[in-house]
Amino acid sequence: MRQGKAKRVLSGLQLAIMEVLWNAGEATVGDVQEALAGSRPLAQSTIATVLSRLERKRVVAYRTERRQYVYRPLLSAAEARGSALAEVADGVFGGDLPGLVSALLSSRDVDAGDLDRVRALIEAKERELAEARR
Repeated sequence: MRQGKAKRVLSGLQLAIMEVLWNAGEATVGDVQEALAGSRPLAQSTIATVLSRLERKRVVAYRTERRQYVYRPLLSAAEARGSALAEVADGVFGGDLPGLVSALLSSRDVDAGDLDRVRALIEAKERELAEARR
């Protein structure tokens, strides 16, 4: 894994908070608490602590509006997924991409549409690599 990316792997609670920010664009601690109330009733102090840690990791930024911090994501959902997947690929599979794909395909139900999408992704990557070699 590349240096600097490991710190951007997020915990379950961090991901839940980021989901709120990704969906809303920006939010206060109270907004996040309200959005998570049904699935994760948390104290505002807990949410504020997590957001502060995410800010130190440079995953979110904030601006001050009146006397509140308004947070916005600096990390996209795709980047978060990529970091988490790289952590699994490198840590669990030792960088063995075919082993990772094999485990995914054998650990869940896969339908023909899923396989078609995977084939299309592989073909697109092959074209990209061939183009880069030119």
